[in-house]
Order: sequence, then structure tokens, then C-alpha cells
Amino acid sequence: MNLRSQRRMAADILKCGVHRVWIDPERMDEVARAQTKDDIRRLIKEGVIRKKPIKGQSRVRARKRHEQRKKGRQRGPGRRKGAKGARMPRKRQWIQRIRAIRRELRRLRDEGKIDRSTYRKLYMMAKGGYFRDRSHLLMYIEEHDLWKK
Repeated sequence: MNLRSQRRMAADILKCGVHRVWIDPERMDEVARAQTKDDIRRLIKEGVIRKKPIKGQSRVRARKRHEQRKKGRQRGPGRRKGAKGARMPRKRQWIQRIRAIRRELRRLRDEGKIDRSTYRKLYMMAKGGYFRDRSHLLMYIEEHDLWKK
């Protein structure tokens, strides 16, 4: 039974593609007799012809992969395309490092663990790129005995 024209009319009315038109298999002959758009509209109203839902794209695998990557998996050399500096620019690395060091310096000064002159000296050293990270800063303070007495 060729229902091509009925399917096309139904797709027009339902505002979807012909592949999303569902026709009740038990009432095919009734649909075949439908000749006008009004006939098709009546069949749609009766529920003989319906619009299928959109098939989505499942995000299950994507979510699983994201969880794995948060744990550090699937990030090996075979997965990397850009250069080291393209994946994490040196400027962004610097910003992260300097903010952490300055935050630590501010905390130490506000808690009274270092005095203002020491704070200033260490701040300028940090600005010059002397410290690798926060732990290096704390190690330097420890080694040079810069804690406030």
C-alpha cells in the first residue's frame, strides 16, 4: 500500500519530516482512502496519524567520559593535540600562581605572622617570579626565619 502522498500531507500539517510521521498499522486502509488535507487533519485528530518524538543524542557516554577526565584519565599524550602552551597558556599559569602566592602573603600579614616590611619584600620577590608556588614561599620564610617574633 503506497501512502507516500498521505505521509507528505501529514508531514506538512504536523510541521515535521516525512520520517517522523507515524501511521497506525491497523487503520492503513482508512489512511489510504484519505485524499485531501482535510481528511488527513481528521485522522490526526482521531489519533490515527501522529508525530513521532525527536530522537535525541544520548549524553550518557559524554558524562561518563567527563567524570573520567575529572579523575585525570584519558588525558595522556595520545589524546593531546595542542602544544603545552596552547592547552594552558603561560600567562594563565602565571596568573594562577601569582594569585595563590599573593593570597597566602595577605593571609600571613593579616594574621600577624609576618610584618609589613617582610610582606612588602616578599611581595616584590613574588612579582619578580622568585617563588615557584605557595609551598616554596613558605619554605623560604622558614629558611630565612622571617616569622614575626
